[in-house]
Amino acid sequence: MKQVTSILIGAGLRGGYVYSEYACKHPDELKVVAVAEPDERRREKFAAKHHIPEELQFKSYEELLEMGKLADCAMVCTQDGMHYEPVMMAMEKGYDVLCEKPMSPDREEILKMSEFAHKYGRSLSVCHVLRYSPFFVKLKALLEEGKIGRLISIQHIEEVGYWHQAHSFVRGNWRNVEESSPMILQKCCHDMDILLWLTGSRCKRISSFGNLTYFKEENAPQGAPAYCLDGCRHRDECPFYAPRFYLEHPKAEEDGLVYAVTGEADTDHIIQSLKKGPYGRCVFHCDNTAVDHQTVDIEFENQVTASFLMTAFTNQCARRIRLMGAKGEIKGDMEAGKIEIIDFVSGTTETIRLHTPAKGHNGSDMSMMRDFVRMIGEGGEGKTDALISAESHLMALAAEEARRSGRVIDLAEFARCI
Repeated sequence: MKQVTSILIGAGLRGGYVYSEYACKHPDELKVVAVAEPDERRREKFAAKHHIPEELQFKSYEELLEMGKLADCAMVCTQDGMHYEPVMMAMEKGYDVLCEKPMSPDREEILKMSEFAHKYGRSLSVCHVLRYSPFFVKLKALLEEGKIGRLISIQHIEEVGYWHQAHSFVRGNWRNVEESSPMILQKCCHDMDILLWLTGSRCKRISSFGNLTYFKEENAPQGAPAYCLDGCRHRDECPFYAPRFYLEHPKAEEDGLVYAVTGEADTDHIIQSLKKGPYGRCVFHCDNTAVDHQTVDIEFENQVTASFLMTAFTNQCARRIRLMGAKGEIKGDMEAGKIEIIDFVSGTTETIRLHTPAKGHNGSDMSMMRDFVRMIGEGGEGKTDALISAESHLMALAAEEARRSGRVIDLAEFARCI
């Protein structure tokens, strides 16, 4: 396969430290040749890492895309509400595109992006990385083998993790729904997509309940200051004390979350950034509006029903699932890499243990990049084409509408109402 070239629009955590990392690990397969990033320090650091000359470093995606087609593909990794324009402009310039999820918080934009790609023959892949996870790939294979007979119902939980909720959805970029996108779309469109894939059917109806219950002013301990480092006397009893997480919790470094706080992840820079930066705020004194727990019930056209729970109040980021069929049941734990198959006839339990890397959605990030690069280099179709991904996005938006309105939403009707 020839080396595939790419431009990067948005050199934040996902673009700058995750997807582009494939080029560092497999330079014979992928090379990033240009970058657009408004943050000068971040842009220069990324350019140095990928040996991008100054004339191919841009502050805005408009400047970069006005140069014409410089590479085989474009990776668009801007914030949720900033995908539509660069994705559409890149496709107009002739680029195949990899777009970070969610495609957009606007359902009209979601449909327009997928329709444009189909109409003009562009490849538009969405970063629904879980379809590449060894765990979910195995579950899909077991269902197709008929291991539990006809699939009847699914119970699925996403444990966000108390520290991840505080980092991303209370203090961080996705804390405010009006500025980004609803929690069920931003975090859980992965899960809506997986449920679609496993059932092999389209969503018919959807309902949802949930709230922002805990991370609010009314729940602040007495005398809690605006910033953790302003002498908070509750530091020893508060699980959300910012310095403890960013200086001590292994996930802060392992998952690169500390780089959202500061570009230089040494102790001095972290402390200085937490003193008055957004990630040092008390979780009860932020401008967050994202829910901290939500349930979704789904009826599919093939009569499979699914129950999904997202909660912030767990000690790890994890996904667990139960697939219940006419002849057996499957219990799975993605993070543990463990699958149990219970046969109703024999009464036996078969246990499968998978190798699941700790980082990158258990290895899914790099698997998705490998598939995308080979698709661009050799042709063919990927697992997360925008025409497929659009439905899971609409499911998430319909779930949010159901949560807010208290109604059961017919998805076909919801998709038409634009």
